[in-house]
Amino acid sequence: MGRYLLIIKSMRRKPGALLPLEQAILAVVARLRRRGVSESHGYDIAQHLRDVSDTKLLTAYGTLYRALGRLEGMGMLESRWEDPAIAAREARPGRRLYSLTGAGAEAVRAIDTPEPRPAAARRRRQAARA
Repeated sequence: MGRYLLIIKSMRRKPGALLPLEQAILAVVARLRRRGVSESHGYDIAQHLRDVSDTKLLTAYGTLYRALGRLEGMGMLESRWEDPAIAAREARPGRRLYSLTGAGAEAVRAIDTPEPRPAAARRRRQAARA
């Protein structure tokens, strides 16, 4: 009997293109930063995602952590492990803390201000001429 190997190719996307989940994560981390929270752990990010976005974005915590890893790989987030003494004092596992980088903040600004569509820009130019 022969064995079959399932080969799954990685998803291709344009460099710098973000998935809806990645955009939502960046928006949440940016919002937390504006509120004075400079670093957030994954569970905290997940809770805020559920509060402010479509719940279909986050189907499992593995999905969240893979997206966090991709964003870190793209240079939009930085992460570090919290001080082990804090986790020990609170009798819980250590947390990985994520913070927004300059590139991440720039991506959030680009998401918040989408480029005008060509038809809308053309209508504005025509209205200005009239």
